[in-house]
Amino acid sequence: MARTKDPAVRSLLLDRAAHMLRTRQPVTLRTLVAGTGVSTMAVYTYFGGMDGLWKALRQEGFTRLAAQLAAVKMSADPVRDLAALGAAYLANALENPDLYRVMFDAGFDLEDTGAADETLDRLVRAIDRAKTNRRFHDEVDPLELATQSWTIGHGLASLVATGPLPHQALTHGVPMLTALFTSAGDEPGRCRQSVERGWGRILPATPCSRDRSDRP
Repeated sequence: MARTKDPAVRSLLLDRAAHMLRTRQPVTLRTLVAGTGVSTMAVYTYFGGMDGLWKALRQEGFTRLAAQLAAVKMSADPVRDLAALGAAYLANALENPDLYRVMFDAGFDLEDTGAADETLDRLVRAIDRAKTNRRFHDEVDPLELATQSWTIGHGLASLVATGPLPHQALTHGVPMLTALFTSAGDEPGRCRQSVERGWGRILPATPCSRDRSDRP
């Protein structure tokens, strides 16, 4: 009879491997399980061996990111939704900084090569809605604008979640996204309000920067 796999053990091994990579510790079967209370056989049980672990490690980062993005409730305001998706991206990086470092390491294969594309596709769909709602110009290329938006989020995530900048630096996302979306055709004042509403969940907690995504 096959033994039931415990998702908590799988997550433990993935988180530990990511942390060891970030701290430049050698990752072997023995060092990976040392101090965890599980045996080296767990690596084979859950991943089929170390090669499977490396693939699963990158994939786990995108799996957690997909869950964050899926939790963003779409609204009648597509520009707000674009900013909210960016905030969710950053939230994932802040909550999983070790996995975030590994996600974009092309040295490891992905189990599902379409996982990264889905992140970009969500942004593209929101931009298409913004064009339909006449917030953005008709000539705007959704893929190009989505890539630019992702670049802003990724840059902040890298500098704050895994880099030298403090959490307060996340406030720069509002003017940067506002400038980007205004250049795509949105009205500056309205754009700023939309971005602030979507971006609010990731801002440092202050009276003027709390999440206002549910306000009219």
